[in-house]
Amino acid sequence: MNNSLNQNKICAIIPFYNEIEHLPGIINDTLPFVDKIIAINDGSTDNSAALIPESQEIQFISYPKNKGKGFALNLGFLESIKSGYGYTVTLDADYQHKPEYIPSLLKELDNSDIVIGNRLNKLNRMPIQRILSNKLTSLLLSIKTKTKIIDSQCGFRAYKTSVLESILPTFDGFEAESEILLNAANKNLKISFVYVPTIYNNEKSKMKSFQAIKGFIKVITK
Repeated sequence: MNNSLNQNKICAIIPFYNEIEHLPGIINDTLPFVDKIIAINDGSTDNSAALIPESQEIQFISYPKNKGKGFALNLGFLESIKSGYGYTVTLDADYQHKPEYIPSLLKELDNSDIVIGNRLNKLNRMPIQRILSNKLTSLLLSIKTKTKIIDSQCGFRAYKTSVLESILPTFDGFEAESEILLNAANKNLKISFVYVPTIYNNEKSKMKSFQAIKGFIKVITK
């Protein structure tokens, strides 16, 4: 692949684990806004991987055991870097993120290195335990990085692919997303936030608040 042909193109990374209900929809709704989707099967056992359509615009990566979101994101980042995409977007497979907001995140990249969705303007549908853990981790990250971090746990993000290699996470779980922000601040990269709506479906979140905080502590004390 000629990397120079992709330098102005957009790659979306969608890790998934047992998302048979939402995966086809999130992939189909993301495709109009990006040039490539890298769908990463993190050891699913519900046959959701079989629902990914065959397309030149979709790259499928699968491994048999559940490794964690950070591990899956890292694989996607490395593929985007290798393929020379100019911009890399990450979003969750459970439809907590609306793909139609991808252009808003990308537009803010004109002035930033990393753009993160901010769901905390309207909290009416976010579970209280998620609000508390998010506000705590965002506050501690803000203090640690001396950068205002509004929504540290939002996985709906846009990156200039050129910065990814210097901020790749080493943690395999959800805490990897906090580690990325810490790495970015250490590299003096500009982090911005744009509003995205809060969407919570009926299923239980795979992120456990206590585990998230525990992993986060490992990140900020490493």
